[in-house]
Amino acid sequence: MRKPGFRLGVYVFKNAEIVDYAAPCGVFSVARRFDPELDVFLVAESMRPVQTEAGFTVLPNYAFADRPAMDAFLIPGGPGTRQEMHNRNLQAFVRALPEDCLVTSVCTGSWIYGAMGLLDGLPATSRKEPDRLEASHLGRTPIDRLAEIAPACRISRARVVDAGRIVTAGGISAGMELGFHLLRRAGYDEGFLAEVARVMEYHRAWALYEHDIDYAGPGLATAVPRLTTV
Repeated sequence: MRKPGFRLGVYVFKNAEIVDYAAPCGVFSVARRFDPELDVFLVAESMRPVQTEAGFTVLPNYAFADRPAMDAFLIPGGPGTRQEMHNRNLQAFVRALPEDCLVTSVCTGSWIYGAMGLLDGLPATSRKEPDRLEASHLGRTPIDRLAEIAPACRISRARVVDAGRIVTAGGISAGMELGFHLLRRAGYDEGFLAEVARVMEYHRAWALYEHDIDYAGPGLATAVPRLTTV
């Protein structure tokens, strides 16, 4: 059943990965051509310009204090997640979200939920391909690091992992598939998703990835922890 006026809030922070947040925003932007009631916007800790990766600076639409109404909240990855894992204001914002708001991430954004204890007993994913440092003896791939951060999490290598209220996606470009999957969770049918993918000239890639989803089992899907977990 379609949820009218579905709103996606995307968190932006210092050194967030550009593609992580821009890809799902782009999917929703194109989808709005078919349904203008859809909405996507940026949320930051305060109403100040945010410098993300590569010096790319964005202006948020809302600050935490605004408590914007949304149906899904997305945390992207990027080098900045290493600091954001310790951001108590972000943790408080996430815990205060309504129970019917989906809690989602791309790439190392899942580290934040893992550090909060929200992934315990649930499947989740992160980026699987290492960069040069992570491939060396000095580092670990983000998905292996997630296993350390959240040892009670069931690590999945799927491109998108849907554990009910919490939905995580793999590295960087997987934000595209997360955007499409959030449209699916909003009640849009496969024909709608295929048409959005076609307009984006992404239909061939979407055909490869649309079924790369790890769904939680029937009992697990209802076992998503309340965000007041400490």
